[in-house]
Amino acid sequence: MAGCGCEIEVTDKEQKSVLITLLLINGFMFVFEISLGWYAQSLGLIADSFDMLADAIIYAIGLYVIGKSLQHKAKAALLSGWFQGALALLILIDVVRRTLMGSEPVSAFMIGGGIIALIANIYCLILIQKHKDGEVHMRASWVFSKNDVIANTGVIISGLLVWQFESRWPDLIIGCLIALVIFSGARHIINDARSELVTISSENVDD
Repeated sequence: MAGCGCEIEVTDKEQKSVLITLLLINGFMFVFEISLGWYAQSLGLIADSFDMLADAIIYAIGLYVIGKSLQHKAKAALLSGWFQGALALLILIDVVRRTLMGSEPVSAFMIGGGIIALIANIYCLILIQKHKDGEVHMRASWVFSKNDVIANTGVIISGLLVWQFESRWPDLIIGCLIALVIFSGARHIINDARSELVTISSENVDD
């Protein structure tokens, strides 16, 4: 029925279903990757696991703002961006720590864990694809999923390089690159959310 708000209700239900699925997948993959990364002494896997944790928290925030005002959603996206930026900083600190203290990453676990995570995140990306041009919090979710696929691919490649050269440096390099990818995504989301808030504020002034 026209004007009844039914289309918004359906959209909200779709968003909720997608975000719950993404939350569960990322939560499980965080536990899986951080356990494997710790055992394999792989910064790449650990960095990717924290990326999964951040995504899970952000999807939970996204669930909270479903049905709320556009301003709430933009603020949630802004918070998500800052959270991702803080995560990237922590990863870079761990890069420095491992560079100074040393590590011996196990390539087989890096490759295997990276492949499993890549499959999970490709599925997540397919789920969120239709929402990539939607509301600001859903656009943020799409950016996170896209960055996850990039990070997983990097972990697999670094695992192959660790095996080929018997060196820890590819693992440290991919950890650093994952942090930079997260920084880039965070900056994009923060700018997008700020732009949305400015637009909303202008519309409120005009009203």
